[in-house]
Amino acid sequence: MVAPAALHRYSFADYLALEEASNTKHEFLNGEIYGMAGGTPEHAALSVAVSSALLAQLRSGPCRVCSSDLRVRVLATGLATYPDVTVVCGGLERDPDSPTTVVNPRVVVEVLSDGTEDPGEKLDHYRRIPSLAAVVLVSHRAAAIEVWERAAHGTWHRREFGIGQAAEIEALPARLPVDDIYLGFQPQPFRPRRQEP
Repeated sequence: MVAPAALHRYSFADYLALEEASNTKHEFLNGEIYGMAGGTPEHAALSVAVSSALLAQLRSGPCRVCSSDLRVRVLATGLATYPDVTVVCGGLERDPDSPTTVVNPRVVVEVLSDGTEDPGEKLDHYRRIPSLAAVVLVSHRAAAIEVWERAAHGTWHRREFGIGQAAEIEALPARLPVDDIYLGFQPQPFRPRRQEP
């Protein structure tokens, strides 16, 4: 998220009204509205590669793969945002204040960019969604996919996957073959990004 120029203390209703009238997407948190930067061609291509891989595996089951047009809200923290890819399993649960906002994703995928290469804050928000079982982080710098999954007892564990591997998303279940996702890219060599917080 990009920091706003000043504190405004908008309501969620104010934010929804702005989104209705705007041609660009915004995030909402703690009374502030943040403009979302446009993505690069690489970011867009990685998002589609992940969406396509998930759709091919999940098409006949109870889960739906959604694009970045789907707004997700974390009711526990108030964050409203647009993940690059969202998977919802079973029925949609809509925000009580917005019928166009979903509150029950099973998996969210973020393609990291220069501004989000360390997505710690957003990851903390996502992990407060009760239905969420996994967060998938796709690097734009290296051929690397990081999967955070919620264990049965509620703790989260992280695994990283590089060239020649497939990122396993046990919560769906689904696999993202790293070589296929990055086909046509010239990413840097894979290096583990960081340790679990």
